[in-house]
This record gives sequence, structure tokens and C-alpha cells, in this order.
Amino acid sequence: MDFNESVTKTNLARSFSAECQAGARYQFMSKMALQDQQKFLSDTMKTLAKNEMAHAKVFYDHILNNSGGSVKNISIEAGFPFDEPKLESSLLEESKIEEAEANNIYPSFARIAKDEGFADIAKSFEMVANVEATHHQILKYLASLYSKRKMYRRDTPTEWKCSNCGYVSISKDGFKECPLCNMPQGYVIIDFEKELQDQHE
Repeated sequence: MDFNESVTKTNLARSFSAECQAGARYQFMSKMALQDQQKFLSDTMKTLAKNEMAHAKVFYDHILNNSGGSVKNISIEAGFPFDEPKLESSLLEESKIEEAEANNIYPSFARIAKDEGFADIAKSFEMVANVEATHHQILKYLASLYSKRKMYRRDTPTEWKCSNCGYVSISKDGFKECPLCNMPQGYVIIDFEKELQDQHE
């Protein structure tokens, strides 16, 4: 199928726009977390923003590589979120967006790309969907911790590590201030990947 006549071309443009906007929103959230003295959460959002921009670049490159440079503008119509930015609610809302991308939007775009004969693009949609599924789990978990004021409180002794100097302690509560370098609690690393894995075992 001619790429320039395909639905896949439009889907790539929509996906590029969505990933760019997610990257921007995550950078906004990173700044909000920093204002709340949540340095580790801020860094986590920066990492997710970087991931989203990498996805955008994948979609952008597919458009350029498959159009032969003939596409100068693509008109798209899609809905994009413009909610009032509040860290607690934004974490949860973004987790829902990531879930929709992982379970519905990108798998649908992958099927269309396969049907239209663009197997490499379909594979990219599938791989991005897998990453977005992970993002969903991370954001949902962080939203739960943040809303319950349990970012640095657990029911069982947990390892807490300062992201600045590497000091480690084991307790139910993360240290309020690092005993070694005096950085505030927001610098303490939350091993959310391990904690999520433990929840599923």
C-alpha cells in the first residue's frame, strides 16, 4: 500500500503528537515534584519524559523514512488531555492514559499497520505499547503512594538509599534527612520496580 495514502501515516502523526505532549506533561510534573521537595519523583518523571520523546522520534522517523521526504504536513484530528496540573491527580490520570495506549490504542495501530503491509511500523507500535504498560504500572503505583502519603513509609522494613551520597538504612520509614550528606527525604530512592514485582509474586 502507498504509505502516503495509508491510515498508518495518520496514526503515526497522532502518536508522534501524543508522545511529544506526554513528554511535555511529564516535564511539567517533574517541576511540580521538585517544588514539593520530591527529588526522586522529579527524576523519575524526567526519565519517563525522555522515554516518551524517544517514542516520538521513532514515530517521526517512520514518517520520514516511509514517505520518501514527500510529506511536509499531516492534518490530524485527535483529543488530547488538558487537565489542571496537580501532582497527585496528574499521576493517576497519566497512568490511565498510558494504560489506554498500552492496551487499546497502540495495539490497534499495530494491527492496522500489519493489514496495510507495514510490518516494521507494526512492531514499533507493539514495542512502544509494552513500554507504556510499564509506565502505567509505575505511575499508578506512585499515584497510590503519593495520595496516601506513603512515599517513604512501608509496612515492613525496607531498604532506603540516598540518591545523592549512597547512604543506606533499613527501616519502615525512609529517613527524613540523610544522616551522611543531610539531603532531604525527597532524595531517597524508591525501588518501585522491585516493589511492583513483589506485589505480583
